[in-house]
Amino acid sequence: MEHITLLLGIVIVTALVFDFTNGFHDTANAMATTISTGALKPKTAVAMSAVLNLVGAFLSVEVAKTISGGLINEEGIRTEVIFAALVGAILWNLLTWLLGLPSSSSHALFGGLIGAAVMSAGWSSVNGSTVITKVLIPAVAAPVVAGLAAMLATRLTYRIGGRADQRATAKGYRAGQIASAGLVSLAHGTNDAQKTMGIITLALVTGGVIAPGSNPPTWVIVSAGTAIALGTYLGGWRIIRTMGKGLTDLAPQQGFAAQTSAATAILASSHIGFSLSTTQVCSGAVMGSGLGRKGGVVRWSTATRMFVAWGLTLPAAGLAGAAAEFLTKQGTWGIVLTGALLVAGAGVIWTLSRRRPVTVDNVNEAAEPAGVVTTAMAAVTPPPAGPVTGDLSGDLKTTIPAPDAEPTRPATV
Repeated sequence: MEHITLLLGIVIVTALVFDFTNGFHDTANAMATTISTGALKPKTAVAMSAVLNLVGAFLSVEVAKTISGGLINEEGIRTEVIFAALVGAILWNLLTWLLGLPSSSSHALFGGLIGAAVMSAGWSSVNGSTVITKVLIPAVAAPVVAGLAAMLATRLTYRIGGRADQRATAKGYRAGQIASAGLVSLAHGTNDAQKTMGIITLALVTGGVIAPGSNPPTWVIVSAGTAIALGTYLGGWRIIRTMGKGLTDLAPQQGFAAQTSAATAILASSHIGFSLSTTQVCSGAVMGSGLGRKGGVVRWSTATRMFVAWGLTLPAAGLAGAAAEFLTKQGTWGIVLTGALLVAGAGVIWTLSRRRPVTVDNVNEAAEPAGVVTTAMAAVTPPPAGPVTGDLSGDLKTTIPAPDAEPTRPATV
């Protein structure tokens, strides 16, 4: 068994950096609805999510095995290919984070890996059947299934609780939302932390450190789980704002339905080794819950931008990975230049993000005003009337005149 070389060590560190970006990029999946409905304070939410992401990393290795031994052919793949793939995935993650778009970190990794492998060894290096059955089909089916499930669950919760006291049920649904958010965080660790485990395991195989087909070593599981937990705790506030406020306005009932549907889909896919995008699943569930509530609407301008980002992720990360691999093939100077470009690109994106920062203090502000279509739909199907909160009797007496009295000023209701 060979020792870990300097290049292999750099690849492992880069993989953990990707895992860290995956954590803060995907925090919104578990906690956006919980934060937007006020079920948990933002800092409490991300801390809870971070711990459960770490726990989830130890529950399964099926997804890691799909990446390390199924997506591309291990024979003939150099360690530099893994490095190039990670560079493409990290840059795409940071760019979509800057734009506040909940794109797929998973597909960014897959795209970077496919692009780098094709540049290195041609199309024969990619297992097309695995890409179709375990990446592309789940990418299309999972958000649709989660969205439909969330829409039906939302309608069911409103039908069951329609005659109940709204304040009492809201408290109950907030408690349920916290539990379901924890389940999504656990599922995220089970699915997404394994992607980095798989990529590090693949790097160890290409470097001759472990045999092909091996499970991830324990230290790989621990380091990947820790990296994604730290990234989650950092909080990707830009994407949390988009998921929590940009797609639709959520009540606790909707948040509970969305998160429960998403967690079920993610855990089921992790069990059978489907490496789906937790971002797409959770986004689909949020949109489904928005459509499931009477009068609830989806901000389709935001959703359209999100769909475009979904479609671009795999090819864009693939092109970035291929370009990075083209440089690494030139030798040591190409590897150094690729690393320098990664650091420079990350620095530029960070600098741009400071112009309009999104923090824990303003994460619940509206992401954007409602568009014409959204406003029209809300006017046609108004939300169900809820209980009146607060003592408004004094205001009503002073602003609405008696039937026989002549108003001295326009009424304000």
